[in-house]
Amino acid sequence: MIVRDLCALTKPGITALVVVTAGAGFVAGAEGRPALALLAHTLVGTALVAGGTNALNQWWERELDALMRRTRHRPLPAGRLAPSVALVFAVGLAGLGVAELVVFVGWVPALLAAVTLATYVLIYTPLKRRTSAATLVGAVPGALPIVAGWAASGRPLDAAALALFGVLFLWQIPHFLALAWLYRDDYARAGFHMLTTDDPSGRAAGRQALLYAALLWGAGIAVFAIGIAGPLYLVAALGLGAAFVGTGAGFARAATRPAARRLFLGSIAYLPLLLAALTLDRVLG
Repeated sequence: MIVRDLCALTKPGITALVVVTAGAGFVAGAEGRPALALLAHTLVGTALVAGGTNALNQWWERELDALMRRTRHRPLPAGRLAPSVALVFAVGLAGLGVAELVVFVGWVPALLAAVTLATYVLIYTPLKRRTSAATLVGAVPGALPIVAGWAASGRPLDAAALALFGVLFLWQIPHFLALAWLYRDDYARAGFHMLTTDDPSGRAAGRQALLYAALLWGAGIAVFAIGIAGPLYLVAALGLGAAFVGTGAGFARAATRPAARRLFLGSIAYLPLLLAALTLDRVLG
């Protein structure tokens, strides 16, 4: 039971997505055939830091999680784990991840991973109860893993890395706005300042979701224009971007639960498919 609860602290689904983005960044940056041993160390280190970051977030917000239906059965608010155990586990996991990256990958990816952890836990997490702008702040650590993967491949932090960062940053805004609308009552109960709680009509969230989905479409095309990927990726970026803008427009027209759910599910489909196209394009090209 304790092993399962410790695993739950890491938010395995989110950790897996972080690892996928880092891997895509590595493959996108690799010159020729990717070095598999270096890639493996990058993925392991990233997974450990991401898991530790998520566990620290749950430790920090354990009392707030107890107020929300969606999170009250997590290990800490449910009382299945002691906070001290969770804290030691989280710090140890993140520390091991940073050490893995420093020793086997390089100091730049390790530094980016450490910055990701610090900005997510120390800035974004407490900011959520102060301002709805926290969503934009939180999108920064969410976009850094793909840059860390790019740096791990040996490439410099250049315009190409910035383009990849832009895709991940912009994707998160409609994704989180849809999630925040679906669980707006929960967030309000815990005192989180989200755009969906500050504006109960949903009009502001709808406009923002559509705006960032449109910007994301352009950012996805920019990855091709800057020379990171080829035609296979471009076809995927055009099609997926158009579909995502369509779901954003639907949410902007009417902020309903079905529209928010379509936007949320569309965001979940968009990113893995786009990263898969990027990876295939680089491997096959």
